[in-house]
Amino acid sequence: MEKNWVKLFVTTNPVQAEITKQMLDEHGLLAVIMNKQDSSYRFGQIELYVHESEEATARGLMSEIENNDSEQ
Repeated sequence: MEKNWVKLFVTTNPVQAEITKQMLDEHGLLAVIMNKQDSSYRFGQIELYVHESEEATARGLMSEIENNDSEQ
């Protein structure tokens, strides 16, 4: 991975990682998924990275989504 990327999110759920990535993409933020899960047994983690210059915006969007989910 190139320099200046920060780990924003870690999960074991590939669908959750993809949904989060697409939400960030819809807001104009470039996000990269690194799937570190074993392909046979599905253990391990999936990491989502964003460029450090977009980290604050990405965290703000994620926080906003979490707050909306908890209100419902």
